[in-house]
Amino acid sequence: MLNALQWWHWVVFGIALTLAELAIPSFFIVWFGLGALLVGLLLVVVPELSLTAQLALWTLASIAMLALWFRVFRPGLQRTRIGQSDGEIIGEAGLLVADVAPYSRGRARFQKPLLGSEEWACIADEEIAAGQRVRVVSVEGSFLKVTRA
Repeated sequence: MLNALQWWHWVVFGIALTLAELAIPSFFIVWFGLGALLVGLLLVVVPELSLTAQLALWTLASIAMLALWFRVFRPGLQRTRIGQSDGEIIGEAGLLVADVAPYSRGRARFQKPLLGSEEWACIADEEIAAGQRVRVVSVEGSFLKVTRA
């Protein structure tokens, strides 16, 4: 077919995009390169695909791999609005220094600094009186969500 690319065009394009990732380290371009390699391998098996089908497969494969990366493999690397990974503070215990209720903020103090501070504004799903021990369950924006320890 004159209007379609050959399998080796896609392989060269995929290798070029994957190598471009070395020059532009964003871990984003590599998925488009792998999508092109996938289309090249598919063309070895099914050589009569039209150019439209090839481009559609490349687009879908690239977006699927990109979505898989951000949704499945990368959630632990997401950052909070505080600017730090929240995984390191989940489960930390502290002392409530100001009452907290479902619609009002409290303050919790921690023995060791969390994300650079010993005291944090916190929220909770239940009413907890000052002086009680609390445990961090999540980071909600700039607040720590706590529950009774």
